Amino acid sequence: MPLIENSSNQPSSDNHYTYLQKVWMAAGSVALLVIVIFIIKVAFNVLLMVVAGSLIAVYFHGLADAIERRTPLSRRVCMFISVLGTFAIIGTLFWFMGTKIQQQVSALSQDFPALVSKLEAQVKHYPLGQKMLDNISGDNSQKIANTAQSFFRTSFGVLGDMYIILFLGIFFTLQPSVYKNGVIKLIPRSGQPKARQVMDRLSVVLKGWLKGMMVAMVLIAILTFTGLTIIGIPMALALAVIAGILNFIPNFGPIMAMVPAVLLGLTESTQTAIIVAALYILIQTLESNVITPTIQRRMINLPPALLIIGQVLMGTLSGALGIILATPMLAITMVLVDELYIKPNNPDTDTDQKA
Repeated sequence: MPLIENSSNQPSSDNHYTYLQKVWMAAGSVALLVIVIFIIKVAFNVLLMVVAGSLIAVYFHGLADAIERRTPLSRRVCMFISVLGTFAIIGTLFWFMGTKIQQQVSALSQDFPALVSKLEAQVKHYPLGQKMLDNISGDNSQKIANTAQSFFRTSFGVLGDMYIILFLGIFFTLQPSVYKNGVIKLIPRSGQPKARQVMDRLSVVLKGWLKGMMVAMVLIAILTFTGLTIIGIPMALALAVIAGILNFIPNFGPIMAMVPAVLLGLTESTQTAIIVAALYILIQTLESNVITPTIQRRMINLPPALLIIGQVLMGTLSGALGIILATPMLAITMVLVDELYIKPNNPDTDTDQKA
């Protein structure tokens, strides 16, 4: 009888042990998932810095390619001209215009609170404007400020990010084959030819996009400076430089650049502010319908809604750096999806993009 009782209790003990084991396995799985997500979020900022450094290297090599095609110089000399020439041009621009731009930006930052106060005083005259001010006052204004600060804050600080990105770009420029071949060697031997093909296409796409984007930034800066000078807006050079730089951020950048210009227009009159806003809208319309399509022909075609979603998502994850790099990151993702999923599953479909 005791033997029978022991045998009958054994399955119950095993079931109990199995249940506890499952509970601990589930808890361990959840904890591991949380740790992995945390690590991925931290590592994502590092990945963005690597992408930014790669873009710098892509720029230097793209410029060296253009010099090499048009001159009989060797590759090493072309790279030397590309790097030193870029720094020389930037240094020259800052030498002649840096002081004036710095003075205008400093004056703009000092006058900005007064411009906002003046705008608030004018808006209060309208019922709808007063209602808007009531909604963003008090605790709501503090929430908006906190959200903006967290949205535009990077993990390591803007200055630290710039140093890291610059050094990464220099190292990638000096020895690109070392890093490229190192990544390819991590792929199984059977997939290495495909990996090399994907990396070559990514290089071509990013070169075309970067070249088109830089042309767009220069054109936007020139058009903005010309228009603001004709209208008679002060600090036109600083505003033009801001507009050109922020054009690197699609959708949100032009809006951010327009705000200080419109506020300066309000110092003259409401009509001047409206003219300034119309100028920015006209320039961005030209950019959206002429310049951007030219850029997109040099890279993978990005749907506008998908680009906005990518910007919001990456801005939430990584702040300003995520917003700035949302477009190239999205282009990289779409190329990877195209090469690794769409083409293998649709061999008859030619989805190659010309660059």
